[in-house]
Amino acid sequence: MLDFIGSKVTHCDGVSRRSFLRAGALGVGGLTLADVLRAEAASGKSHKAVINIHLDGGPPQMDMIDPKPEAPAELRGEFSSIKTKIPGVHLTELMPQVAAAADKFVFLRSLVGSAGRHDGFQCQSGYHTKDLASIGGRPAMGCVVDKLLGAHGNAPAFVDLMQGRPLARNSARVGFLGPAFRPFRPDISHLFQRELEEGMKGELARLGKDHQVNLKLIAGLNAERLDDRVGLLRQFDDIRRAADKDGMMGAMDRFNQQAVGILTSGKFADAMDLEKEDPKILARYTPRHKEEGARGTTADGYNASRKLLLARRLIEAGVRVVSVSFSDFDTHSSNFSRMRHLVPVVDHALATLVADLGERGMLDDVLIVAWGEFGRTPKVNAKGGRDHWPRVSPGLMAGGGIRTGQVIGATDKIAAEPTERPVHYQDVMATLYQHLGLNPNATTVNDITGRPQYLCDTGQPIRELM
Repeated sequence: MLDFIGSKVTHCDGVSRRSFLRAGALGVGGLTLADVLRAEAASGKSHKAVINIHLDGGPPQMDMIDPKPEAPAELRGEFSSIKTKIPGVHLTELMPQVAAAADKFVFLRSLVGSAGRHDGFQCQSGYHTKDLASIGGRPAMGCVVDKLLGAHGNAPAFVDLMQGRPLARNSARVGFLGPAFRPFRPDISHLFQRELEEGMKGELARLGKDHQVNLKLIAGLNAERLDDRVGLLRQFDDIRRAADKDGMMGAMDRFNQQAVGILTSGKFADAMDLEKEDPKILARYTPRHKEEGARGTTADGYNASRKLLLARRLIEAGVRVVSVSFSDFDTHSSNFSRMRHLVPVVDHALATLVADLGERGMLDDVLIVAWGEFGRTPKVNAKGGRDHWPRVSPGLMAGGGIRTGQVIGATDKIAAEPTERPVHYQDVMATLYQHLGLNPNATTVNDITGRPQYLCDTGQPIRELM
């Protein structure tokens, strides 16, 4: 919530004289919206962007993009395979729309290197959470992009829309970059209900009540008065600024001005308002298939496909990186019934987003990836579920001008081990960086000790996509 806080000395309009802009603290430490905004740094460049979709919980490779119809019944499961637009390539029956548009996708069947952690951090950074933990850990890609490229107009560089597990575990964290580059996290719970697991509610609470923000100005506070308050901040901080050897006060001024731009221009707030979308487009993003299967307590509803419409609108508003999640793929029980509910939602969302971006002339500029923290076991357990399987994971990519209409990698007869062309999580991350114009193997960011760290220390852009 946007408000002003300070001492008890106030003007007649009720705003404290010693006040500062607080547009929703974005996590631990009372950080403000302004803390994550950067001055425009890439004026005139084409607006390359990334939509990073986390399939929260660990998607089952054999029940989505790597069906094994010849495997024993206790392994292959209930779903039949269907032909796709790519000759000889099959998906499961749960993904008919992606199958029909398979020439627009890349199917990663041999994703390896999972750290085995049940969150979204590796899909946000390419790294294990323990990497450089002594100095704050690795930053999420969106935070790095914010640091290196900055904002694009009146929009934050990185918007994190993830819900559920990746939100509660702060998967899009800033790491050693420091609090100024935290992601902007609008609260979308009023649009998309996602019940949090009981054990994670405490984790989210510890991140602070202002972990997410909304985009509303205080009633009666217009743009002119808001700008005046930022001016007051500068006046009353002259002494502190003079003593600030690191220049952080000056930086805060710039971030505050960026925050004012976002909150008063209306463009970014409008992008977050799906009611401002053409009703025909909104309906297009809403699944039309017959509702089947069982929705788990922590699973997204059918309208979750609209999350990708929200992502597209944010990209149009100038955001460079948007992270989204679909839940809940953590199917230790009732895997098949739950997948009959969830996979068709993701299928519809991906196919619709790719078609929509193509029609708008945006597809080559927006690179899409959909993946999870690991895959699922080939063997079905006694509860009809599939358990965690870090040895191989599935992934899909589209857009970004990459060479689509292909499968990369292969697994054995039961989708348990990669047999061809293993692709590491860092390789995918390197591909995303390259799309944004950042050389992942040459570009560095300094950690808190001043030591330069490569964006990807081992990963290479996936050569088959170039």
